[in-house]
Amino acid sequence: MKRATILLLPLLLVSLSLFAAPVPETVRQPVTQDFHGTTITDPYRWLEGSAAPELGGKPDKELDGRVAAWTDAQNAYTRGVLDSLPGREKLESRLRELMEVPAISSPIARGDRYFFTKREGSQPQSVVYVQSGLDGSPRTLLDVNALDAEGLTALAWFRPSHDGTLMTFGTYRAGDEKTTANILNVETGEWLADEVPGKVEFVGWRPDNSGFFYARLADVNNPYSKQIRYHRVGSHYRQDPVLFEQYKEGPYASTWGPFAITDRNTRWLVLGYWTGGDSNDLWVVDLDEWFRTGKVERREIVTGRKSTFNGPILGDTLYMRTTLDAPNGRIIAVDLKNPSIDNWKTLIAERKDEALQGMSLAKGLLVNTYLKNATTKIDTFSLDGKLVSTLALPGLGSASIGTNEERTDGFLRYQSFNEPSSIYHVDLTKNTRTLWARPDVPVDPSLVEVKQVFFKSKDGTKVPMFIVHRKGLKLDGNNPTWLHAYGGFNVSQTPSFSATLFPWLEANGVYALANLRGGGEYGQAWHRAGMLEKKQNVYDDFIAAAEWLIANKYTKPKRLAISGGSNGGLLTGAVLTQRPELFGAVISAVPLLDMLRFEHFLMAKYWVPEYGSAQNREHFEFLNRYSPYHHVRAGVKYPAVLLTAGENDSRVHPLHARKMAALLQASTASDPAKQPVLLWVDRAAGHGQGKPLHLRIRDVADQRMFVMWQLGMLEK
Repeated sequence: MKRATILLLPLLLVSLSLFAAPVPETVRQPVTQDFHGTTITDPYRWLEGSAAPELGGKPDKELDGRVAAWTDAQNAYTRGVLDSLPGREKLESRLRELMEVPAISSPIARGDRYFFTKREGSQPQSVVYVQSGLDGSPRTLLDVNALDAEGLTALAWFRPSHDGTLMTFGTYRAGDEKTTANILNVETGEWLADEVPGKVEFVGWRPDNSGFFYARLADVNNPYSKQIRYHRVGSHYRQDPVLFEQYKEGPYASTWGPFAITDRNTRWLVLGYWTGGDSNDLWVVDLDEWFRTGKVERREIVTGRKSTFNGPILGDTLYMRTTLDAPNGRIIAVDLKNPSIDNWKTLIAERKDEALQGMSLAKGLLVNTYLKNATTKIDTFSLDGKLVSTLALPGLGSASIGTNEERTDGFLRYQSFNEPSSIYHVDLTKNTRTLWARPDVPVDPSLVEVKQVFFKSKDGTKVPMFIVHRKGLKLDGNNPTWLHAYGGFNVSQTPSFSATLFPWLEANGVYALANLRGGGEYGQAWHRAGMLEKKQNVYDDFIAAAEWLIANKYTKPKRLAISGGSNGGLLTGAVLTQRPELFGAVISAVPLLDMLRFEHFLMAKYWVPEYGSAQNREHFEFLNRYSPYHHVRAGVKYPAVLLTAGENDSRVHPLHARKMAALLQASTASDPAKQPVLLWVDRAAGHGQGKPLHLRIRDVADQRMFVMWQLGMLEK
């Protein structure tokens, strides 16, 4: 491990006023709309462009041209500010050093072959490698960098066949996530003629390599058109039969829709359908019958329950992970020949203090991953549900494991705030591990310490938070502090290693990660305590985390920055409008912010079960109480804000960031030369996935320079 070279950033307790460039002007064109008798005025609806549902999906070139010109002006203003901050070149150089460290994935074992991805040095994207044996020499199998001189083509996924002779893979470009699937011959590296477009998600190979099951959109521009299909190798995708598809009407026509699970032998196909954010129905199809007759006969496993059901298949048994009558999750054995609920058998009961996060199959074993106080625990069980062992982990952190139903070994990925992401080859029968890969990161993790604290939210709920800083840090209430969180969709925030965080820590910065309600750290009940009418709990938790850091002498409001992306961008947008005096800098990345209209754009109807719909009178009442865009007030001294968006985002439309930037710029009473509202819309990106290295370096530098400027950490 190389010792870090400490980046010296003198702390200046003054605001730097460096810029005289005027804030771009935005024309107000107020539009009023009635919501259940309440009139809402939107001054910047025109910034929705042709995406506005009132335009009926018809392009308006003049309007979109105005939006594009306005965006260009905002981007130029933002670049003028961020690129001129003193010390940027020095920071970017350090970040490049840290981000050019090799990044490697856990291998997938198929026979004697091991498949994995690796990105080295300045490569924009990761490359797929294959090697024979654990100690074999890797050879390049797929280099997407060779497909695109700009580095914008990204690998979405890859799946080797069961014998490791073929590999199907998905790619997309410029962050649009419209994945196209292809197949290559592993021995020769040659691509087959097969190509399947349409935002493809892989399901499973046939054992004889004759084809594979997959999901795709019937219309790539309609996120509510998902289909489950089967592709025969060597045929045209238009000939692929449809086994299941999104409902055309009814209450579930706009949910995440169908998904599928198959076993190694493709004897069974389990079909699922999302009926909400944390509930789905489940059926089974006899594939022997389907291949013989072409007729899909679905037999019900479970429907109409407000719980989740999924899991792998072995033989005739579905090892089903469910939250039914078990908010923290349990494992049930379902006989697929007789799948009715009366025949279910509980194999592994719910644990009250641990939340089941995932389960996989190894030879003769079930491998369960749990979270306890937001750190990972992995237990192995016999196929009849008896505990075999607890896998020894390097410490308290985050871990995931890849297994194969025909093998008793696997690959463990482990990381924590002060331990780089490392991959271990594990023997599940002996409970032993051997290091397989660890990047040589040019920092010294021993310089920092990590602690977990618990604080009380507004309603008395105990909420955990991780805190990371240099050893020996003086708690004088004056440390620059960065608080991050997400709080939604059952997504858990757990310890992770980021080499790019170390310049911040070396400069006596504090990093805090709060585990808010709405996440999955404590199971389904924790998630549901932060959704729909209870969403304000998430914001109260985050505010309480900030207040705890201040009360315990870590920092003070002027030296506290907050960040979040996507649902986390909604989080920071909400607390910005509720408690602007509490923060010194706010980052809201690819955010949802207009919660009265969000569902009308892109795939956002997927999220109605999480947030609600303003078309529902009851939901409108609680959405209107916190929707960030509707709570910006004129004359308030807002802290500096950095809003980001991706022009090609297929999830969250950039209109949210556009409208919020315009309204904040017009409303804030703060000096824009000292506390500006900045907007950066990346024209070559989507929600964040698939960005090449040089753009990721720029993004990290943008956020870090913005925060250091606002918290008084820049060099003169």
